Amino acid sequence: MELGLYTFADVSPDPALNKGVEAARRLNNLIEEIELADQVGLDVFGLGEHHRPDYAASAPAVTLAAAAARTKNIRLTSAVTVLSSDDPVRVFQQFSTLDLISNGRAEIMAGRGSFIESFPLFGYNLEDYDQLFEEKLDLLLAIRDSEQVSWAGEMRAPINGRGVYPRPLQDPLPIWIAVGGTPQSVARAGALGLPMAIAIIGGEPRRFAPLVDLYREAARRADQDQAKLKTSINVHGFVADTTEAAADQFYGPQAEVMNRIGRERGWGPTSRAQFDQSRGPHGALFVGDPETVAEKIVAHHKLFKNDRFLLQMAIGTMPHEQIMRGIELYGTKVAPLVRKALTEQGGEAKATA
Repeated sequence: MELGLYTFADVSPDPALNKGVEAARRLNNLIEEIELADQVGLDVFGLGEHHRPDYAASAPAVTLAAAAARTKNIRLTSAVTVLSSDDPVRVFQQFSTLDLISNGRAEIMAGRGSFIESFPLFGYNLEDYDQLFEEKLDLLLAIRDSEQVSWAGEMRAPINGRGVYPRPLQDPLPIWIAVGGTPQSVARAGALGLPMAIAIIGGEPRRFAPLVDLYREAARRADQDQAKLKTSINVHGFVADTTEAAADQFYGPQAEVMNRIGRERGWGPTSRAQFDQSRGPHGALFVGDPETVAEKIVAHHKLFKNDRFLLQMAIGTMPHEQIMRGIELYGTKVAPLVRKALTEQGGEAKATA
């Protein structure tokens, strides 16, 4: 199983702060974090796309290209690319370029996004949310599959026999579908035979397990090759030297972010008691010392049989040194424990997407 990280490059939304200074600081720290993740042997690093004042990553391919120049082995993916409000030609060109710079380590994780700011920003109607994603995913796959593209849809101008360049080093360029638990999205990923990443940020992860069955059944009905199917679970969590330190360091920034988003969406405020319950064996948070986190990852692998596990540790305005220590522990302590346990169980499933 591949083990990795993802982040949205959080910055403070405080209007009194200099936005350029804050973004420069966060992105430079982020490059160091990706570099360390590579050095300690993690497999994947993902960067989300957002268009809000509390995130600095509106152009993941650019930041990942900078990281590519300072890393050797780690795979570099979006997490996610908001495909509905982007142009598939440009998405493919950007990640194909990243693939060339990284010597074949780029991936696209395409999704509809959990925020809506990009739709009015780029001139799209939110009522077209589903159709935009479906059509643009179809075009993105057509571009991936053929150098010369002929395509027509309702939401974008047609392409009549045009070439899309540069072509990536990987053939095909890996494209994952990110889902948040909607059965229709899960079934679409299965029917297309594409790898699927499930975001689990609340509740009990075991409740998401039937979605994996739905994914595989949809692939079977569409006569997709079951051997090519891959799944990832993407969660929140943090690793520190002790479980108490991990909980204390992670709770404040994570709660601040969740409460800020919750106020926008009408959710009730979170509490330390809810946080502590969620970091228990059956909750959605993977927080603790290396042994605790590794044990929980292995337990959930038994449930999901997932090929990849991505952990969002850098949430909110966490101190850079805490994030770096968490990455170090994840790569040098957690990952070896997980890999050893899976090997002993005969359940190791190293994925290459």
